[in-house]
Amino acid sequence: MGRSTGGIPASSRAQRSFRLLGAVLLALGALHAPDSGAVPAFARQTQQPCTGCHVGGFGPQLTPFGRQFKLSGYTLKVGDTSHLPLSAMVVESWTHTARDQTDPPARHFARNDNSELQQASVFLAGRMAEHLGVFAQATYSENGSVLGWDNVDLRYARSFGGAHHNGLWGVTLNNNPTVTDVLNTAPAWQYPYMAPDLAPGAPAAPLLFGGLAGQVVGATAYAQIDGRWYVEVGGYRTLSPAFLRHVNADYGGRLSGLAPYARLTRSWNAWGGNVTLGAFVLSARRGLTTQDAAGRVEPLPGPSDRFRDLGVDASYQNLGDGTHAFTVNALVVHERQRLDASFPAGDAEHRDDTLRAYNLTGSYWYRNTWGATTGVFAYDGSRDALLYADTGKPDTRGGIVELDWNPFGKADSWARPWVNLRVGLQYTYYTRFSGATRNIDGAGRSAHDNNTTFLYVWLAL
Repeated sequence: MGRSTGGIPASSRAQRSFRLLGAVLLALGALHAPDSGAVPAFARQTQQPCTGCHVGGFGPQLTPFGRQFKLSGYTLKVGDTSHLPLSAMVVESWTHTARDQTDPPARHFARNDNSELQQASVFLAGRMAEHLGVFAQATYSENGSVLGWDNVDLRYARSFGGAHHNGLWGVTLNNNPTVTDVLNTAPAWQYPYMAPDLAPGAPAAPLLFGGLAGQVVGATAYAQIDGRWYVEVGGYRTLSPAFLRHVNADYGGRLSGLAPYARLTRSWNAWGGNVTLGAFVLSARRGLTTQDAAGRVEPLPGPSDRFRDLGVDASYQNLGDGTHAFTVNALVVHERQRLDASFPAGDAEHRDDTLRAYNLTGSYWYRNTWGATTGVFAYDGSRDALLYADTGKPDTRGGIVELDWNPFGKADSWARPWVNLRVGLQYTYYTRFSGATRNIDGAGRSAHDNNTTFLYVWLAL
């Protein structure tokens, strides 16, 4: 007997499989094309190959040039030609877990072996005026069948010079803390850059790990001095539930007042590459939510839970002469929780809890075409039987191994920079999940049963 399909008709599964197969065949066919970005509109604007800004053919790993392009407000332009700064992206994926999931991961999907149109995005990305630029993304996903807004980063930036120091400063309007960052240690841009959304993931992570993404609007100001020091400060406020429904974004509760955010980094040239050390700080008070008769999520009056996230990070990047590229990224975030809303409501066992996240990733690319990445992760924190109902603990540990092929992105690539492709094969394994190695859900499921094989084809135009 084969695996249960969760009631999904065989014809539907076959259609998804054929669509993925077709995308892979397209990739293989490109082997006969000459050797091409996170957003190709940027490459068209700068007239640079995508490898000028990105490690591995296209995003989101940034090179030093790519970092400066972003900090300069996406405004660098070569030539007098003008164009509407639009790009598109499509990601088709296939997901397999070591053991069928207890329930289908989403409506219209099976308990295992799911293929899907994971993302179809359109970007407005590039120079809008001399000192003004934008990166704005809208995304459709087959999981949920909705089109909604994604990351948005509107920037104004200028350079300055003096007798002893020079650099640049800018201001941003954005909808996700850390989306403004230029390092791949930042939660908004950290590895994995593409991950399965139809497989189990860590049951808990600090708020900085996307807990406010798309739900807030924030303004930050930043400055880079002598290419070494970088500082950014600002704050975020919650958008209304009505607005978030219009843009198909989640609503996790209303922030009480302004949620301050700060970022500091220091960079050095060392060991043939670039080393950066940094820190993040985010403090937020967020209330609880309820559902009205129509099923709409609304804020619940009363006290708020407080989250204080402090993170430290380090990165090393060595691009050499373009033949071999090495990167190492590390991030540790500690979160202190004061649950003045969840504890009285009976949603938490303790008023004071903690949560921690650890991530370490290393990658290698050969001629920005063939890539290998490996990483380890761990999440742990206070024992709380109400917050973490299965085992009472959030502890989740494991690792990821990935192989990638990017046939395009170089200066002599076919159809540069209009056609960009990545084919990735990723394996995620768990040594502990939700506080246990065995019987993690009370039904006999082990941590290893959540090990996931993930194949994706990522096309950017």
